Amino acid sequence: MRVLIIGDVLSKTGRSALSRGLPSLRERLGVDLCTANVENGAGMFGVTRQVVEEISRSGVDVMTSGNHIFDKREGMALLDDRADLLRPANYPPGVPGRGWMIGEAGGIPYCVINLQGRTFMADIDCPFRAADRIVAEIPRDVKVRIVDFHAEATSEKLALAYYLAGRVSVVAGTHTHVPTADERILPGGTAYQTDVGMAGPFDSVIGVRPEQVIERFLTGIPVRFQVGGGSACIEGLYIEIDDATGEAVRAERIDERIDEGDIHAEG
Repeated sequence: MRVLIIGDVLSKTGRSALSRGLPSLRERLGVDLCTANVENGAGMFGVTRQVVEEISRSGVDVMTSGNHIFDKREGMALLDDRADLLRPANYPPGVPGRGWMIGEAGGIPYCVINLQGRTFMADIDCPFRAADRIVAEIPRDVKVRIVDFHAEATSEKLALAYYLAGRVSVVAGTHTHVPTADERILPGGTAYQTDVGMAGPFDSVIGVRPEQVIERFLTGIPVRFQVGGGSACIEGLYIEIDDATGEAVRAERIDERIDEGDIHAEG
């Protein structure tokens, strides 16, 4: 199976980048399954029904998320409505939605698991133990197993990847919006990248207008952030997985630049 994992989709610029660039990228790579983290899809915070439908139409099969998925009440309601929209599995019991799902692409079953880190983030349930529980529940014939680990600390991401090495096909880090140059295949056939980046404005500070972030650092005073403009990017991780074993045989960073013009509009 050929899998494309896209990083955090940031607001209108990120959604437009997917609409313009993802169909041809999927065709060029022969992608069977595409996931994207959508927690920043609506004005940088959360999602709406319109946003989720737009991202799905662009060619994303499974939408993962993180801490911002709960920022909009409408988005929280969608978590129970849509099987293709996940929230981190290690939130406490009673939270809307689901943290993992099983699907099929090209006749091959797959599982997508969404987890969230705790270092420098909310003190929710342990992602390591949550991963243990989920992996134990996955049917044995589902060999292709994809993990989106939405976390801040590089050490926590890499530790989880080694913890799951040989038990899942890929652990892809999201959340920091900056792609790391450490894509690899760990022992046991588990592909890994600390952070796969984002779909959003390339000429920005993690998606925000640089001058606004600079002002915040210089003054320490809260600034209303706006989405950066200029060229857009689609960043992610492309993985080729052996259908029979679930082991990754190839892992490649993806960095597509798309000329979006001078887009500053949020939404």
